[in-house]
Amino acid sequence: MSGNILVLNAGSSSIKYAVFSEDLSVLTSGIAAEIGGASFLERDGERRLSPFIDHQSALRAIIKTLEDAGYPSSDLRAAGHRVVHGGRKLVAPARVNDDVIAEIQSCTPLAPLHNPHNLSAILSLQSLAPDLPQFVSFDTAFHATNPDVATRYAIPRMMETKGIRRYGFHGLSYASLVECLPEVSRTALPSRLLAFHLGNGASVAAIKNGKSVATTMGYSPLDGLTMGTRSGGIDANAVLRLVEENGLERTKSILNHESGLLGLSGGKSDMRKLMLDPSADSAFAIEHFCYWTVRHAGSLIAAMEGVDAVAFTGGIGENATRVRAEICRSLEWLGVVLDPDRNTKNAARLHADSSTVGVFLVPAEEERMIARDALALLDAA
Repeated sequence: MSGNILVLNAGSSSIKYAVFSEDLSVLTSGIAAEIGGASFLERDGERRLSPFIDHQSALRAIIKTLEDAGYPSSDLRAAGHRVVHGGRKLVAPARVNDDVIAEIQSCTPLAPLHNPHNLSAILSLQSLAPDLPQFVSFDTAFHATNPDVATRYAIPRMMETKGIRRYGFHGLSYASLVECLPEVSRTALPSRLLAFHLGNGASVAAIKNGKSVATTMGYSPLDGLTMGTRSGGIDANAVLRLVEENGLERTKSILNHESGLLGLSGGKSDMRKLMLDPSADSAFAIEHFCYWTVRHAGSLIAAMEGVDAVAFTGGIGENATRVRAEICRSLEWLGVVLDPDRNTKNAARLHADSSTVGVFLVPAEEERMIARDALALLDAA
């Protein structure tokens, strides 16, 4: 048996996969996408059309593809899964057993668009490779260290006991950032770190001594920053009015799939397309994204009582030089000084020598974090 780890990230219509070696190098990776529609399977950039009626058939094709490529399930040491919501109880990586499966299932009302697909991949793999140990890492777990004052909504306790509280998301990305930043910066992890995960989904986290103390997403990934298609923060009474006028399901669609950059620009949710578009609407959408990112950042800086370093990750955070420049310009009062050349080159170190606050770019490595979690649990057993 090899020491290789299979990592699966199941979404509503896709399953991303990667095989990692014991030293956490990617050996092969790909995706089964458009499940239930014009589906295809891709491995290492090579794509072929393949009909998948459900996640189990897609996973069966992934296992067969990996076997043909020399990575049979019988040779794998373990599999690791991303699970979006762990609720109150699942706040650390865990080995899959009946109790863990039941708890993931119980969190379905908290993440109805995600947890069922995450669980489907776990159960499907159990049937396809019953002897393969499986592990789960949770996107909410990193923020379990937030104090109660940060997670409790000011609502009656009866509502809070039903799970209506702030959880925070993008936890695997932030956990990976904490692991990788010392290697990127070649210095110790900053005591007070302001971390931006900017992509189609976007959030900011206040990380103090390696632990999350506050973040912008709340009960769901809808809250906080302006995002690709999500509204971000919006007054609850405005939401109630939308429900009154449009109904519940239509309002869900408006806020989650038709708002954010898409709604502001009149049709564009991709930051790359927005930056290439000279229209006033696209310019305003970018301005709105940056403004609310910085405005929320100020709240998180207050939660940490200062900041020692800033880090960017995610698709926008890693690639949108204009967005990083605008955010850093708005943080100059803190002592942030961006080096324009380093920013243009997407360098690991983005700050100028005169900056009193470090600014770094850290590639998002959520799948590698899942593999790292699985290996750590295996080695501890």
